[in-house]
Formats: sequence, C-alpha cells, structure tokens
Amino acid sequence: MANLATLFLLFSSLLSSLYAVHAMPHKHWPSGGSTRFYDFKVQTLRVTKLCNTKEIVTVNKIFPGPVVYAQEDDGIIVTVTNETPYNVTIHWHGVRQKLSCWFDGPSYITQCPIQAGQSFTYEFTMVKQKGTFFWHAHVSWLRATVYGALIVYPRTGVPHPFKHPYEEHIVILGEYWLKDVVQLEKQVLASGGGSQPADAFTINGHPGPNYNCSSNDVYKIDVAPRKTYMLRLINAGLNMENFFTIANHKMTIVEVDAEYTKPFTTDRVMLGPGQTINILVTADQPIGIYSMAMGPYMSAKNVSFQNIPSIAHFNYLGAAANSISLPAKLPTFNDSLSVKTVMDGLRSLNQVNVPKEIDMTLFVTVGLNVNKCKSKTPQQNCQGPNKGTFAASMNNFTFVKPPISVLEAYYKNIEGQFTEDFPGAPLQFYDFVNGAPNNAPNDTQALNGTKTKVIEYGTNVQIIFQDTGTVSTENHPIHLHGYSFYVIGFGTGNFNLRTANFNLVDPPYMNTIGVPVGGWAAIRFVADNPGVWFMHCHIDVHQSWGLGTVLIVKNGVGELETLPHPPADLPQC
Repeated sequence: MANLATLFLLFSSLLSSLYAVHAMPHKHWPSGGSTRFYDFKVQTLRVTKLCNTKEIVTVNKIFPGPVVYAQEDDGIIVTVTNETPYNVTIHWHGVRQKLSCWFDGPSYITQCPIQAGQSFTYEFTMVKQKGTFFWHAHVSWLRATVYGALIVYPRTGVPHPFKHPYEEHIVILGEYWLKDVVQLEKQVLASGGGSQPADAFTINGHPGPNYNCSSNDVYKIDVAPRKTYMLRLINAGLNMENFFTIANHKMTIVEVDAEYTKPFTTDRVMLGPGQTINILVTADQPIGIYSMAMGPYMSAKNVSFQNIPSIAHFNYLGAAANSISLPAKLPTFNDSLSVKTVMDGLRSLNQVNVPKEIDMTLFVTVGLNVNKCKSKTPQQNCQGPNKGTFAASMNNFTFVKPPISVLEAYYKNIEGQFTEDFPGAPLQFYDFVNGAPNNAPNDTQALNGTKTKVIEYGTNVQIIFQDTGTVSTENHPIHLHGYSFYVIGFGTGNFNLRTANFNLVDPPYMNTIGVPVGGWAAIRFVADNPGVWFMHCHIDVHQSWGLGTVLIVKNGVGELETLPHPPADLPQC
C-alpha cells in the first residue's frame, strides 16, 4: 500500500505539471503546485455476501470505493457521473472546503442531488490539511456502500512527527445490509419506529468468518516480525459506533480526524461514524495469525443492534496457513469507560491557539424525541414507543431539509426556504440527563423547521453540546462541516460552567465529536470560512429523524473572505 501510494503521487505530480489547473477560483490562494484529477462513476455492482446476491451502489464498481490520494495544499478535481436510478451527492468528510462550500456535498444543504444520468464536478483544495479523510454519499442511506478513503500526505520533504512506519494500510469499518438501504430508510421513516440492525459489520468490505458464508470473505494484513505499521482507521458505518482492537497488540494513536496528536497507547479504540484514527502497531508477538476485531458500542437503552464482531487477520509472515487466529478481546458493548479513557488521553501534538475571548456561545441539546401519532393507519406508521413516532432534534427542533439547497437559497436570496432563528439555547432548561421528559409521546415531542444560525465572519464560537435523557441518553457523534474545532472539554451529567474543566493548552482538533452518553462536550472555533455548513449527528437514522441544524457564516472583507459564485454545472432540484 505504501509503495503504491508513493508511485501514485509521483505519477500524478508529473501529470499535474503537464496539465496545471487551479481548483480554486481565487488566484491568490496558496497552492501545493499540483492538482489531482479523478473520475467517479456511480454504478451498481452485483455482489454475493452472507449467502445472498444483490445489487449495491458503488463508485467505479469498487467496494469500498477508490482511494483519492493527494498532498497538503493540492487541488482535487473529481467529476461524478451518476449512472444509477438514485439521486446522489459526494461529501468530502473532514475537508474544510476553504472558500469552496459549493463542493461540500450534503444534499439540500449545499447542493441539489446529482440525478440519474447527470454529472457534477467537485473542485477543492486541501488548504493546510493532511492526514486520513474519507468521502461518502450524502443522500439517503447510500453511504452504506458508497464510501472510500481520501489520503493526504504531507508536503514533499516534510516528515511525520513519529518514526516512519514500515508500511501503512487503510482499514475502513462498515455495515452491510441485505435489504436495499434506500428502501430501508423509507420504510423506517414510514413506520415511525426504529431501524433494524445491519446484517453484518465489515472491515474493508469483508464480514469475516463469524458470519454465514463468509469463512473466506476475510480481510488480512501480512506483517513482518518486528516491523511497525500505520493503520488508517475510518468508520464509514451507517448507524453504529464501533470498538476496534488487535489481539495481543498495543496500538499507539498518532492522529485523530486528520490532525496529529501526542502519542497515546491503548489496547482498544472506539470510532463513531465519521471518525478517523491513525494508529501505529508493532508486530512484536510470536509468529502467528492475530484477530483484528470490530464490535459494537451501544450506549442507548432498548435498542437492538448487531452484536457479532467482524474479524480480519493481522497475519505474520511465516505463520502456517492453517493456523487458528488468536481471538481479540473486545470491550463489552456498553463500555463507556473505555471510550472515556481514550478521549481523556487525546491531546494535540503541540500547544495550540485556542480562542480565549468568546463572542458567541451556543448551548445545544441533542437527543431523540417521540411525537404523537397523526396517521390514520397507526399500526403501520406509529411503531415508536407508546404508539408514537420517532424524531430527533437539536434544542428540540427537528431539522427539515428544504426542496432546494439552503446554500442556493441563501446565496440567491430565495425566500421561504429556511429561517434564521435556530435558538442559541433550549427554550426550557431542566435536568437534561436524569429529569428529561420521557412520558412518550405526551411530553417528548419536537417542533419542526428548517432553522439556521447566522454567524458573523471572524466570530469566536463556543458550542456546548448536551446529551438528553428523553427516550434514552446516548453517545452522539456530532459532525460539523466546513470546520475543525478544538474539543476543550467533556464530562458526564449536566454541563456546569463552575465545575467544567477546560483544556485551553493542547486540546484535540477534530471534526466529529462523540457527545458522551448522559454528558456534554464543549468545542471552540473561529468562524473564518464563509458558507452554509451542516452540523448533524453522523448516525444516519438520527440524521434522517432530524438531528441537525445549519450554521451560516457570513462573508468577511475582500476576495479571500468571500464565498465565490456557484459553479456552472451545479445540479438543479
């Protein structure tokens, strides 16, 4: 993998020197000197897994999809052609999209979907960004199979802040359904109830030997004794958070969400959907085959989930082919202490410039709701608790996507598509964790709206996310598009400024933060990227139920603080 990546970068650098194109329209914006070109064809692929053959949606008939390689400050141009009957968009997860909001990808937020037979070209620059990212569909639940890695290397001659690994490998955690996932989402929303669990977890698309008809559908990494490997872990799963561990091996975290961290050694990690972690693993055990295991982390109560781990092999060269793999010990499914232990250990590599003077603080509750049944066929459409219907919300407002993109409506001043009154705090304060209303559906309802929060350019923003016990407390992986943010603190219970312990020296810099089950998380960032940015739970069923909102960052002064005009081929609704 490492040699292929190096050859690819050398080859694409040569191509880029022959065909120099600037991905950004701003001629003064810094460039890495190269532009990487990719052609994505969204196509169906017939696959056989779990004793079942079905059509899945893929890019270029590859599952997981093709890897996009680049270097820091490179431009990336990807032409996406939709050859399926489904609407599609592609989101470049973790890419801050500096002055390129039009190419961020979430459907009905920054663009209308690419319809069947249509194309759209995404153009953006990896401005001061490097590390492990990924791309995925951002329409319906197509993300279940439409995903792939985006690997951005440091500039030529710039080393990692750790000893260069012998090899590196991309390890993508996923979920696999036998049902059509587009129809599954429609069925879940129509039923008013919860979603069925995935039929399998996967590691790089392989379920592993624990599942039916999968004894040979196993991913493996061949390793040489005493060598150190870097694994780029990506959770592309749809609805589950997951633990990952390797039997008898320690893992040292060196990067989270494409930002370097101080080395932190552990024997297990947890990734929520949308999170990435780079780990170093040394093959320092006796020659053999060791299990790499992916299992569930489920912090909510009364939720069914897949509990069969996916297994891959960490295979020492010289191990007998018929060796039994040594089992990996996963944490119990609700081991929140393991999650907290790793979060406690995450620090930015160096001291960082955290905003100290705060201009705007948002207090945002996150959680599920149960609305009263309004259907004339309640047995079919009201299968939530006490014959209600599931919803989700921030500050008790369920986000409703408009018929056109919020960005287009904002840019063109099209009225009636959204409002600018997302509340900066919940309308009512109470004991969110232990005293939340839970007499479903009588006092657990949410209000609907396409509510946004408008922020002046250059504002120092602090957001306190608070989990709620309505329906159930739960760890929520909250992702903010267009930005990374400093995670300055987190804790259990209700947030209390007098007792909260903030790290303003070297907090981790992330783009997706797990708001702890029954707890809170605090983030800070400078609003210096104009555009329309989705902030949502990365558990897709929660997003479908409305757990999100939009932050609109206004233009600043001058060309480098102003959102450019839309591209000519922007899809229409």
